[in-house]
Amino acid sequence: MEQTKNEVAVEAKRRRTFAIISHPDAGKTTLTEKLLLFGGAIQAAGTVKSRKSSKYATSDWMAIEKERGISVASSVMQFEYRDCVINLLDTPGHRDFSEDTYRVLTAVDAALMVIDCTKGVESQTIKLLEVCRQRNTPIITFVNKLDREGRHPLEVIDEIEEVLNIHCAPITWPIGMGKRLAGIYDIERDETLLFDANSTDQKNGTAVKGLSDKTVDERFSSEVGDTKDEVSLIREDGRHFDKEYFLEGELTPVFFGSAMNNFGVVKALEALVDDAPSPRPRPAIERTVEPNENNFSAFVFKIQANMDPQHRDRIAFLRVCSGRFSRGMKLLHVRSGKEIRAGQVVSFLSQRRETVEDAWPGDIIGLLNHGSIDIGDTFSVGEPLSFTGIPYFAPELFQGVTLKDPLKGKQLQKGLQQLGEEGAIQVFKPVLGNEMILGAVGLLQFEVVSHRLKVEYGVEASTRSLSFFGARWITASDKKKLAEFERQLAGNLAHDASGSLAFLATSRPNLDLTMERWPDIEFHSIREHAQKFASI
Repeated sequence: MEQTKNEVAVEAKRRRTFAIISHPDAGKTTLTEKLLLFGGAIQAAGTVKSRKSSKYATSDWMAIEKERGISVASSVMQFEYRDCVINLLDTPGHRDFSEDTYRVLTAVDAALMVIDCTKGVESQTIKLLEVCRQRNTPIITFVNKLDREGRHPLEVIDEIEEVLNIHCAPITWPIGMGKRLAGIYDIERDETLLFDANSTDQKNGTAVKGLSDKTVDERFSSEVGDTKDEVSLIREDGRHFDKEYFLEGELTPVFFGSAMNNFGVVKALEALVDDAPSPRPRPAIERTVEPNENNFSAFVFKIQANMDPQHRDRIAFLRVCSGRFSRGMKLLHVRSGKEIRAGQVVSFLSQRRETVEDAWPGDIIGLLNHGSIDIGDTFSVGEPLSFTGIPYFAPELFQGVTLKDPLKGKQLQKGLQQLGEEGAIQVFKPVLGNEMILGAVGLLQFEVVSHRLKVEYGVEASTRSLSFFGARWITASDKKKLAEFERQLAGNLAHDASGSLAFLATSRPNLDLTMERWPDIEFHSIREHAQKFASI
């Protein structure tokens, strides 16, 4: 048994599980492709700009992602680099899909933040950093698009520190920018990586010692002079990398480069391997779970429908928290209390998948879901555990759904049920009436759901805006009071995809007044809280 535990500890130490986060159009998906390229996971990088051909970014696999050149769902990619196993999670940048991103951030041990040097810190980056800071997630920063004229690097660093409230430790520093980009200087190694826009080298750079290379100095004397002055300022300010502060989420190492040109990317990848943490302990309601424990445990942070359109399947994404997974082992589905045999389990390279024989702490695996698995569920061996921190946020926008073909009611119900379980949209079935209600954070979510209903389920439906202010999930310790509440306010009540009861308020005063009149009823803005309450 001790040998098994040692084996778990060794394999856990090899894992690096991180998400890439950014504001839309900062170059996140392009950077993802280049990390996969340098990690040997793909032979040629696709980009979001290749929509006119058949070549798309690996992480953008949905039809609507290929059509629009945007990421609307998170994707998982596993590859090896050096002696480490990398679990990379690409996330949607658009705020309308932020809920998916928030859940993904509960499943990672670190994050790679992409900043557009032409724009600096943007709104969605601020929100995502707030989520990371709540969990003290270590952040590595990649300032992208050096091949364009952008903000001064010192200005970008200052903005990151002031706006995001995190200390910066520049590891590399640009020599020039845009058309005058000469390379990047590695401050810690005293090494310059020369940039050549015409190079066919996938890493796109030749290394020379220091900042005094004759060729560079002759061609870019003013840029090199500025870089020397700026690096001196950085050193005088004491902006050095401290691994302890980094692991606490208080400091971020900063790298500069151009993902489109493959430049500076490897430096960030090396930092992820060298400095990002291996799997960490995970809080459960019962206790804290250590990764090197013998017994397997994992939680579901994402459900994706129709990754394989031919089979119309649903995959539950599990983050392994402890122990070793072996194909065919029996797992306890904690919420239902039922035991299942995990025979059909896969690993991912975005949409592509392979059967998993073994998995270890930090790994992301996919379990075939026949409709019984929900986001937030825990699977374990030997001990019932309930991992915490998987949120469902109350929607802010609502639309009613009407079928164009009344004979396709079953297809509509199936599609909305599966998309609701997936978290792509929140689906509510009113206690009174038959019209399904969709709840979302942003308008684009409705458009994506309509598109997926048509493409994946063969259902055409029209939507109309509904004048609800917001939703709150309902629980109560007094069952008689809850029954009375349900009876009197049935017209404002609905069940979501998991069967949880929600109150749909028509306005802020309506919500406030209802909460005042029913003091024995709990109104929850995050569904996990309601589920915890109900389970006590």
